[in-house]
Amino acid sequence: MIKIAPSILAADFANLERDIQRVSSADYLHVDVMDGMFVPNISIGLPVVKAIRPATALPLDVHLMIVQPVRYAAEFCDAGADLVTVHVEADTRENIRAALDQVHERGKRAGIVLKPGTPAEAALPFLEDVDMILVMTVEPGFGGQKFMADMMPKVTALRRLIGQRNPACELEVDGGVDPETAKICIAAGADVLVAGSAVYHAADIPKRIAELRG
Repeated sequence: MIKIAPSILAADFANLERDIQRVSSADYLHVDVMDGMFVPNISIGLPVVKAIRPATALPLDVHLMIVQPVRYAAEFCDAGADLVTVHVEADTRENIRAALDQVHERGKRAGIVLKPGTPAEAALPFLEDVDMILVMTVEPGFGGQKFMADMMPKVTALRRLIGQRNPACELEVDGGVDPETAKICIAAGADVLVAGSAVYHAADIPKRIAELRG
């Protein structure tokens, strides 16, 4: 079954608990953490993750868009993250592996993220050790960008590699996902879809979540 992970980046931050409750029919709650260095924007951090943890039964899918994520991966687990994904571009291979190990040591799920310019092969050193691979279909850092359909061959390549080497690993797509582009992502092999504006700007949010599942 296709899973949907609404991104609270598109929620009303003045009414965040309300907007988290509005997506309760989803599968994950996607939390974008930006540091103003790895990406040119600053979003939310540890205090917000800790504050929203009691507000939802959904697993918190925390996407760290930060330099040297090994510095904070464990802390996000302790704050309430169920799944922590880190960018392969954000540090050395050894430090990315250390961040993944920290997440697993706390009994949480760990994953890696690939920016649009990063090839599928960059996932190979981590493939057997992750629970999720996230493919960005926009440049990370801002919501509301246009979907990059030319990322679909990467999604398909990763789906094939996952099938060969780690079938339990989920394949997530994030960026410009709406009811039309969701179909393209699913056809390419994605099984988790992150959607921000498409969910939170919908007139009927539960209906939109169901529609994105396909």
